Amino acid sequence: MRATRHGPQRPLASTNVQAAADMDSSRWTSVDLALLVLRVGIGVSFVFVYGWDKMAGGPGTWADLGRTMEIFGITFWPTFWGFMAAATEFVGGLCLLLGLLFRPVLGLLLVVMTVAFSSHLAAGEGPWHATEMATVFVALLLTGPGRYSVDAYFRSSTGSGEAERV
Repeated sequence: MRATRHGPQRPLASTNVQAAADMDSSRWTSVDLALLVLRVGIGVSFVFVYGWDKMAGGPGTWADLGRTMEIFGITFWPTFWGFMAAATEFVGGLCLLLGLLFRPVLGLLLVVMTVAFSSHLAAGEGPWHATEMATVFVALLLTGPGRYSVDAYFRSSTGSGEAERV
């Protein structure tokens, strides 16, 4: 630092580096907030709109849902497959909401969206919602849950990486 009549002055390069660091920090905060909003919105939707109804429907609903596996040649245990799909949507929605076990849960939800896409297409219905959700899930797989997530909390508290870029 050099001194001027107004006090010590930082070199210009140092000021630019600090300004860039401040901008990078605020950018990551915005990204993390956006990821939080996206996670909460989709998580609530999967818990209450999709998962809960299927979970509460019981074995009859699970069997109907599980029969969609027939398009893949899987004709055994439809109740099991339907329960797994319903549980994946319900528990997966909770995990998305919290940012917990984020990437493994997204992998499972992608499997469910693949089955949904295939069954809607085979039935002559539009598979677009499943396509949109799969696209969002792939994007979230690439970004991670963000700083405001349970995964980031555990990662930062164990010292196994930066919490802000999970």
